[in-house]
Amino acid sequence: MRSLRLELVKLLHQKRTYLGWIGLALVPVIVIVAGALQKPHRPDPGDPPFVTHVGQSGLLVMLAVLYALASFLLPIVAAMGGASSVASEAEVGTLKTWLTRPVSRTGVLFTKWLTAVLYALAGAALVAVVSLVAGVAAFGLHPLVTLSGTTLGPGHALALIALAYLLVAAGAVCSLTIALLLSTLTDSSLTAATIAIAVFTVLTVLNAFSAFDFMKPYTYSAYRLAFVDLFRSPIYWQPIRRALVDYGVTVGALLLAAWAVFGRKDVLT
Repeated sequence: MRSLRLELVKLLHQKRTYLGWIGLALVPVIVIVAGALQKPHRPDPGDPPFVTHVGQSGLLVMLAVLYALASFLLPIVAAMGGASSVASEAEVGTLKTWLTRPVSRTGVLFTKWLTAVLYALAGAALVAVVSLVAGVAAFGLHPLVTLSGTTLGPGHALALIALAYLLVAAGAVCSLTIALLLSTLTDSSLTAATIAIAVFTVLTVLNAFSAFDFMKPYTYSAYRLAFVDLFRSPIYWQPIRRALVDYGVTVGALLLAAWAVFGRKDVLT
């Protein structure tokens, strides 16, 4: 627990921590401006209603922002956090200091992973709060119409939106853990983050083609928009359960691989 507190204190003293959060917090502002300036037009059938009708309610702002987070923003920020976990310490030579403390390498790795997870969760929570406050101020708080045409009261809708944010954050932890694994293989946090982001991007592109449908059940990026099924009536739980299982297996396997590499990593030179 003391190690985790030290990591969190160090995280809060880094400029890149706040730059990442500020970048995320700007997204709701952009969405609100776009919604205010949006002119009536025939919506793209590929866009969910909460994107094309964002100006009708502050709750829709939260969902439109979440759509952007799930598509690319949160995985990028999470990958940056995971990449700096080990590689940045190796870059500046402080990883050796960490390992002189009476803690195991397993404890060090888990602490750094958990710190990165908390960083990503804090970013998602910040965006949710900013989206809610700014969205309600701009467009008011109105009942939410689901994808099935039913209406949810603000309280019920907010509860589902909170679950949706948690689901998207869970998917981002996969990118974070990929970056953590890569950071145990290289002393460059930039390299680890770039490769992790590239993995997410490539998988997302492959998921868009029917020729690669056989991969979808096993690639975490295929479930990045599973939160949308929370807003059907009744809720379509099957893809959400599949997403959670896929996320759990992916993170578990990547953590095991990172542990195997880090346990043998030479940090004395």
